[in-house]
Amino acid sequence: MKTQDDDLLVYDEDDAVKFILNFLPAETKKRIDDTKIEYVLDVVYEFYDENGLIDEDSTEEASIDEEEMFEYIKKCSKKDKMDLTDEDIELILEGEFQYGKSIGIYNEE
Repeated sequence: MKTQDDDLLVYDEDDAVKFILNFLPAETKKRIDDTKIEYVLDVVYEFYDENGLIDEDSTEEASIDEEEMFEYIKKCSKKDKMDLTDEDIELILEGEFQYGKSIGIYNEE
């Protein structure tokens, strides 16, 4: 018998971090470690929450302003002295997108 939980997509942050680390080019891995990836993922979640994009009871797709989110991450990382370049943030976000696609959360648009 299929339960409601069977239909829910499971986003595992530990798996996402591992996936993103493997996604990054070798030269980038010298600058970006799991702590920086976890930081960006936390800030993304914070952005979603502050913009009302998280509704755990809904399966509807949310429309995300990627440029606004990128600028938000840049601002937060600068304030928190995380030493992330624009390229670092872009690569982490692309890795997160690829992870999401691999588990069925995101669709190609």
